Amino acid sequence: MRTEAYDAVDAARDGAWVAELTHLMDLTGWPKGMRVIVRKERPHPGAQLRFEDVDGMRVTAFATNTVRGQLPDLEPRHRRRARCEDRIRIAKDTGLANLPLASFNANRSRRCAPPSCAVVALAAEITAWTQMLAFGETPARRWEPKKLRYRIFTVPATLARTGRRVVLHLSARSAWSGLTLTGLGHLADLAPG
Repeated sequence: MRTEAYDAVDAARDGAWVAELTHLMDLTGWPKGMRVIVRKERPHPGAQLRFEDVDGMRVTAFATNTVRGQLPDLEPRHRRRARCEDRIRIAKDTGLANLPLASFNANRSRRCAPPSCAVVALAAEITAWTQMLAFGETPARRWEPKKLRYRIFTVPATLARTGRRVVLHLSARSAWSGLTLTGLGHLADLAPG
């Protein structure tokens, strides 16, 4: 039996459903208590369809051992957790992959490893919070660091000093200067004083 799926603010999402398919599958090799939950939804307008989309509907599934909770509540929780794990993957790809020794334990035993791990974690946190605060509900909020570097951090700019003030001039030729200015404005609004 399918039920309506929830969006990020726990409201019923039009054109999206969730269902449990555990009873239709053979889970003999899986740990006890595992459940398989499937989400079916219409892709957003302009989305590129994939070959595994069925009848124009996007289908995603996940397995969980959570026994309590309604299906519409479990599915958004899983998507939020997936976003967190995606940030961990990004940290591993960008900074943690460049540690000097092959294994994590070997790097942990070195004197320099914990500070370098902390610096990578701090950089990932600052990037995530900056995106959330500066870009609000725009797609730029979920860009990966590589796309941020290409589109936002490389906008040509000059600094001008005038009357004890420093003014940042962004290039009008850049396609992303408007978004950069909007983000900087949101961050400036949050600054104390």
